[in-house]
Amino acid sequence: MKTIDFIKSMMNPFKFYSDKEGSKEADLQKIAAQEQKQFSYETLIKATDKFHSSNKLGEGGFGPVFKGKLLDGREVAVKMLSQHSRQGQKEFVNEAKLLARVQHRNVVNLLGYCTHGEDKLLVYEYVSHESVDKLLFKPDKRQQLDWKKRYEVIAGVAKGLLYLHEDSHSCIIHRDIKASNILLDDKWIPKIADFGMARLFPEDQTHVNTRVAGTNGYMAPEYVMHGHLSVKADVFSFGVLILELISGQRNSSYNLSLDAQNLLDWAYKLFKKSRSLEVLDQSIKSTADEDQVALCVQIGLLCTQSDPNLRPSMRRVVVLLSRKPTSLEEPTRPGFPGSRYRRSRNPGGSSSHTASSGASSTTRTDHTSSTMSVTNTTTHTARSLGSDPRGKRPMQPSE
Repeated sequence: MKTIDFIKSMMNPFKFYSDKEGSKEADLQKIAAQEQKQFSYETLIKATDKFHSSNKLGEGGFGPVFKGKLLDGREVAVKMLSQHSRQGQKEFVNEAKLLARVQHRNVVNLLGYCTHGEDKLLVYEYVSHESVDKLLFKPDKRQQLDWKKRYEVIAGVAKGLLYLHEDSHSCIIHRDIKASNILLDDKWIPKIADFGMARLFPEDQTHVNTRVAGTNGYMAPEYVMHGHLSVKADVFSFGVLILELISGQRNSSYNLSLDAQNLLDWAYKLFKKSRSLEVLDQSIKSTADEDQVALCVQIGLLCTQSDPNLRPSMRRVVVLLSRKPTSLEEPTRPGFPGSRYRRSRNPGGSSSHTASSGASSTTRTDHTSSTMSVTNTTTHTARSLGSDPRGKRPMQPSE
């Protein structure tokens, strides 16, 4: 079966897009035209031992994920679409379309598809070490991520984002870069995962106004408050991730200092006092390269500046990480939802909203000039869902 036919078959059971939304998503249809390997349902039944519970890796809004082993020895992760999650259906189709033509060392690899009656599945490479958050934020496991590994995660994610923003078939904004969406393979190579909320970005626009979706603590202030989405929103999230990797602390649950509002504020104040090395997770101090630590703190702060126009592009970040810069500009104060910042342009038609900076929940905000498809939550304007202590998106409330 052709990939385009598979995508159509996935969409037929749930025609929930409006004509306007469908026209905005037209470019996504082109991605589905590329040939991808079709897996038979019987192959995946055998690979996962009939989707046995012992092979279940986890479950998201889309449905369960199972580990499997193909006859040729390859280990795979099989994502199964839940028939009961409308939002999961949207994310599932979105991810299939966006990843069909994406291939990069630092982006999770979609191997193929399977459709069997109402069952629809995506097949990915299996990534053995799971996600960064399951090591980084566990006191008994964080030392497994020594400084060398953390630096390689920072550099690898930067390269993956550069590919998505500038070098893939179209500019893709991930919208949910965070520790739990960075997977580590058996060689500790980081791979960006979970493209359910990712969006294609129009080449002829500097930004779009869209409904807000993502994880609080990682979302850029201009995006949370105004729905103003650009590649600089991903840059901000990446900057938060850098500072979390250096410190071993979650931005969303930061409580190290009474003088700082969050992890970003704490790191900024230490930087201004020329004490950047104090940001470092002390459990890995003996493995750290002090020059690299200081550089990464400064890059993290540059990426999280309140004004999106001051944040570097991912191409510049990759260059900075690949060679020691002779000079680097001073970062301005970091932004966070609710903070004030000056916008060079007023996104027409968007209304202003705020959200607290400390929660680790996912939010969606409706805007008067929304131009992109709906997101992964079903909340009303500026209303947060129940939080998940691991910083992941919460369960959907019953409707």
